[in-house]
Amino acid sequence: MKIHRGRSVDKIVEEQIQQWQASREAAKKEEPVKSSVITVSRQPGSRGNEIAVKLAKAFEYELFDREIIQQMAKDSNMSAKVLETLDEKGLNMLEDVIATIVEQRHLWPDQYMKHLMKIIGTIGRHGKAVIVGRGATFIIPREENIRLRFIASLENRIQKVAEDLNVSAEEARRQIYDVEARRRSFTRRYFYTNVDEPTHYDMIINTDDISDDQAVAMVQCLVETGFKRGPVRG
Repeated sequence: MKIHRGRSVDKIVEEQIQQWQASREAAKKEEPVKSSVITVSRQPGSRGNEIAVKLAKAFEYELFDREIIQQMAKDSNMSAKVLETLDEKGLNMLEDVIATIVEQRHLWPDQYMKHLMKIIGTIGRHGKAVIVGRGATFIIPREENIRLRFIASLENRIQKVAEDLNVSAEEARRQIYDVEARRRSFTRRYFYTNVDEPTHYDMIINTDDISDDQAVAMVQCLVETGFKRGPVRG
């Protein structure tokens, strides 16, 4: 999802749905090419959000952040429109993926979680996406998913949050702890796992001593080596 200053989330989502529908019609006329999905998990203050924006630009992918996905998942009408962008084969594959997740993790998803899995699963079916947070790491099939985690020292994260929000270091620390607690709770509740577990990710990047552009270059190197599925096309 591209950055749109001053535009409503509803409008952005509607435009994305229209784009997917147009792509679906075009795909009927040619052989579809499966492309990567990049999922981003990040510690608060680790610059993960900023790097995700640059990744989307570098790969010419759509960026889906928490706000966009939340809007898609909480509105049943919008969720239905998103699902309509898939053909019958895509819907069947999506149902299989969700059933596998539920079975393997022994989940009992509530209505919100069902919508969330369908939304993120649909994004995954369309491909060419960078998805930030919302458990996408655990929803997109592992073989179709470059799973990233961005971390940094607490000291640097406190400084980053304090500067971004124009608050004291103590308030920044409090907000970091609050966000971390909510993210851990979300992952435990819906996926019965620990977001900090390193084996969930294909690459963990410590941003303490590298720039955003260097982080992007590291991910590009990973993808260009043919990691998991061969060179990215499209």
